[in-house]
Amino acid sequence: MGHKVHPNGFRLGVYRNWEAKWFAPDKEFKPLLLEDVRLRRMLMIRLKNAGLARIETERSSSALTITLHTAKPGIVIGKGGTSVDQLRDELEKITGKRVRVTIQEIKKPELSAQLVAENVAAQLEKRIAFRRAIKQSLMKTMRAGAQGVKIRVKGRLGGSEMARVEWNREGRVPLHTLKADIDFGQTEAKTTFGRIGVSAWVYTGNFPTEAAPKPTAAVDEPADAGVPIGAALVEPATPLAELVHAAVPAPAPAPAAEAPAPVAATPAPEAPAKPKRATRAKATATTTAEGGEKVAPKRTTRAKTAATAGAASDAPKTPRTRTAKKKE
Repeated sequence: MGHKVHPNGFRLGVYRNWEAKWFAPDKEFKPLLLEDVRLRRMLMIRLKNAGLARIETERSSSALTITLHTAKPGIVIGKGGTSVDQLRDELEKITGKRVRVTIQEIKKPELSAQLVAENVAAQLEKRIAFRRAIKQSLMKTMRAGAQGVKIRVKGRLGGSEMARVEWNREGRVPLHTLKADIDFGQTEAKTTFGRIGVSAWVYTGNFPTEAAPKPTAAVDEPADAGVPIGAALVEPATPLAELVHAAVPAPAPAPAAEAPAPVAATPAPEAPAKPKRATRAKATATTTAEGGEKVAPKRTTRAKTAATAGAASDAPKTPRTRTAKKKE
């Protein structure tokens, strides 16, 4: 079986704060908890059309502070604040303490999971097809700036005899990521076929963590005179240095050395021409004529060597005698 973790309870104390901020000893804890539950149910029923998304309670020794997060604060306040005054009087009668009511407006109701679920439930009660209701809510939430949204409906959808589960999702909803800011809300749609449960998950990004260290700012060049950075960082000359520089005269430039008179260029002696190399035929002729040496005979051609080899092969071969081996 799958073990589902409530997204709000999964992040309590890490990234999300409690909705009930009060402490009581052991004997007083039970009645105060039951009183808190009754107050929340009464407020949800009375302010059903005001777009109430969340209720926060904070108790002190003699006072009770209730913060209402609503998308329509005008309905809660009423004309001239009459509705708030009536609500405060009823709460004081129930609790017997001084009650302070604070109202906070939700600027983007499309990003509140509770309001998204209530919107789908209201459409289901008006006999609108559940797939169309889910698709419209998904599109509105994504246009409002959410990174992901998931809506699930459970029950006798479309009046079928057997209950089933249908869901749809847009974007990404990382339920296992602890730093992901995921809002969860659920409600029920009361139809003629029975109750249909509606759940919504809205992912708006990650919770802000520690900011990264800022990089060191680069040194900008002075824009007034267009001087480069190296020249701008040099220290200006002091008045004492200027006086010393004015008192000591600059050394006179040394006279340029006289250039030597130009010497007439003498023509270089011409190199004797090298004798031409004699060919091999002429060299052999000269050696025979002068020294009286004999000229080497010419090399026999391939045809003559083949003829001599053929004449030698025509000669009869003498048979080779074999000596018989003696048997011992």
